[in-house]
Amino acid sequence: MLWYKFFATLVLASLFAVGTGCARFERANNPDNWTADQFLNKARNALNSENYEQAIDYYQQLEGRFPYGSHAEQAQLETTFAYYRSGERGLAMAAADRFLQMHPAHPQVDYAYYLKGVSGFDPPTGLMALISGVDPSTTDTTLARESFGALRELTTRFPSSRYAQDASVRMTQILDVLAMQDIGIARYYLSLGAYIASINRAKYVIEKYQKTKAIEHALGVMVTAYQRMGLEQLRLDTLRVLRLNYPDSHYLKSS
Repeated sequence: MLWYKFFATLVLASLFAVGTGCARFERANNPDNWTADQFLNKARNALNSENYEQAIDYYQQLEGRFPYGSHAEQAQLETTFAYYRSGERGLAMAAADRFLQMHPAHPQVDYAYYLKGVSGFDPPTGLMALISGVDPSTTDTTLARESFGALRELTTRFPSSRYAQDASVRMTQILDVLAMQDIGIARYYLSLGAYIASINRAKYVIEKYQKTKAIEHALGVMVTAYQRMGLEQLRLDTLRVLRLNYPDSHYLKSS
């Protein structure tokens, strides 16, 4: 009978060890027992795996459990990045705004401005897509304008930031897009026969977006509008300006 008692004791000990191990495993995997570091690591692992929804959930749980301190601040900043990577542009910009309002003196405030800027603007594959037959006056540029404001704030307040150079490039791209949208509006007016409105919009582009690619197109619109209105001298004057600044412009050939 000794062997039986020994076997029974061994089985009970094994069951106890298994039960203890399971309990430890359940405690370790229960978010109620996680530390702020564990939440942050779980969120980052999900983020690196492109499981953005799960990452955002972990960040939000972290902030809910540990609402104060550096971990919560980092969670807010990384939530912005997770929204950006998931394509939720509006939510990313809102998260960036929240971070900037709550932590205006944070060491990474320049990165928050940068995240807001890149979240609100994706460089188009072609600027001419903005004037491809759809009434451009209906195109919403609200996010692009907000993006420009955030990037301008970054480059103005933090000119030495590691993100400043890329921010400057993106600002130029945004201005190109905004200017080309106005060119689209000018061309739309042109197609309607509203020549004065078309010329005024083109002049607005020349005055406001002086360093963009849209200037050539603005002059081209004006040449066409003056021609259709029979204002030959103004057409020739505009052609001279166009030829002086853009000697290879296709508008010169068409005129």
